[in-house]
Amino acid sequence: MISVFVYGTLLVGESNHQVAAPFVLSVQPGAVRGRLYDVGLYPALVLFEDGQNDAQDHFVVGEWLEVTEEGLKAMDMLEDYYGPGAASNEYERVWVRDMNTSREGWVYIWEETSGLKEIESGSWKEHRAR
Repeated sequence: MISVFVYGTLLVGESNHQVAAPFVLSVQPGAVRGRLYDVGLYPALVLFEDGQNDAQDHFVVGEWLEVTEEGLKAMDMLEDYYGPGAASNEYERVWVRDMNTSREGWVYIWEETSGLKEIESGSWKEHRAR
């Protein structure tokens, strides 16, 4: 069983959830410290480093998916993740801890946000509903 924090189109009810759905064992709400940005059809997450000044004030809400190994591979394909530091990666996959619980797992993060608009609510679903 593998934990993955999702915050955008992989959320339950969103456009790409069907990619993960066959492999999902459980879903729990969660939140991580960081900022969410609007890339157009999907969001991008930038995590805060521990001790960063504004880390307490900014968080991203999402869900923890418990998935099988096949589920992680399917999400890697969707997110154009080919391995640590691969030049063709659209996202990087890194280890993260939930800000309210001891849950830890993988998350897909964005490296470059210049020119992107921040989603101030920290919620993709709330942003899309507006």
